Amino acid sequence: MSLDSPQTTFLVVINDEQQYAIWPAYKAVPAGWVDVGVQGDKPSCLAHIAKVWGDMRPRSLREAMDA
Repeated sequence: MSLDSPQTTFLVVINDEQQYAIWPAYKAVPAGWVDVGVQGDKPSCLAHIAKVWGDMRPRSLREAMDA
């Protein structure tokens, strides 16, 4: 299956630094990433990320700058 295929289903995943990405649902989620429970086509997954990920700085950087 191609990543550019409109039939490909993606998962929205997040890592420990609270950074988001999309991952093809037919592949195992890589170590260090967790499925957030949102899946769909590429545009809908990217739209979800755009809605929820307002501050793209890694969590550790945000915490260091806030300290």
